[in-house]
Amino acid sequence: MRIAVAGATGNIGALTVAALDRAGHDVVGISRSLGVDLLTGDGLDAALGGVEAVVDATNSTATGIAEAVEYFSTTTRNLLAAEERAGVRHHVLLSIAGVDRVEGDAHYAGKQEQARLVVAGAVPWTIVPATQFHDFAASVVQWSEHDGIAPIAPLLVQPIAPADVADILAEVVAGAPQGRYADIAGPDQQDLVDMARRTNDARGHAVKLVPTWSGMFGPAMAGDVLLPCDGARIAPTTFEDWLATQR
Repeated sequence: MRIAVAGATGNIGALTVAALDRAGHDVVGISRSLGVDLLTGDGLDAALGGVEAVVDATNSTATGIAEAVEYFSTTTRNLLAAEERAGVRHHVLLSIAGVDRVEGDAHYAGKQEQARLVVAGAVPWTIVPATQFHDFAASVVQWSEHDGIAPIAPLLVQPIAPADVADILAEVVAGAPQGRYADIAGPDQQDLVDMARRTNDARGHAVKLVPTWSGMFGPAMAGDVLLPCDGARIAPTTFEDWLATQR
C-alpha cells in the first residue's frame, strides 16, 4: 500500500515511516526538508501521486494562538485539498487526548482547528487522540530552563511511548476509516515533575525543578484534564521501560 506521512522527519513522523517500512508499505515522506512545503503546497501534488492513505503527524512551534491556528489551518487545508485531487481514500490525523477540554493554549487551539477541518473535509478520516509522550517532561524542561532552573507544572498525565504511537498510526492508516478513534495512552499515570526529575537523572542533566502553575501550563490543565477517556487503548510500553533507554 502506498502511504504518505506528513511531518515525516519529526519525532512521531520518522517513527511512523519506520513502522510502515517494517510492515512492507511503500512510504512517501512529506516535509519541507524532503522538498514538500505544506504551507505553500509546493510539491504536494507530485508527492501524493498514487497514494492511497495519509498520516498527518505534523507539529508546530507557534507560541501564539493566532499563529498556531493559522499554521494548522493552512497546512491542513493544503494537504486535504491535494489528497482530494489525488483520490486519497483515508486521512489519519494524530491529535491530543482531551484536546477539546483545554482553552487558551496555542498548540491545543491549533489542533482543535486542524481536527475541525478534517471532520468537515471530503476525505474519509480517522482521528487518533494520544496522551503526552514519554519525553514530554524533558521537552518542558528544555522549553522553560533558564540559568539551571526550570519551572514545571505538576500535571497528572498518562504518557505513551512515541514508538507505540507510531505503531498504532501505522496500523490504523492501513485499515478503513474509523472516524474518532479511542484515546491512546500508556499503562500508568505519572506526575510531570517526577517524570522530569527521573528523565534528567537518567540523562545526567542537572537542573533545579520548581513546581508551579505560573509557567506555560496553568490550573486549567490540572486534575484529570490530560488523562485519557474511558475505553482508551492502552499501549504496552511503560515509562520505566522507556526511561531505561535514556540512561
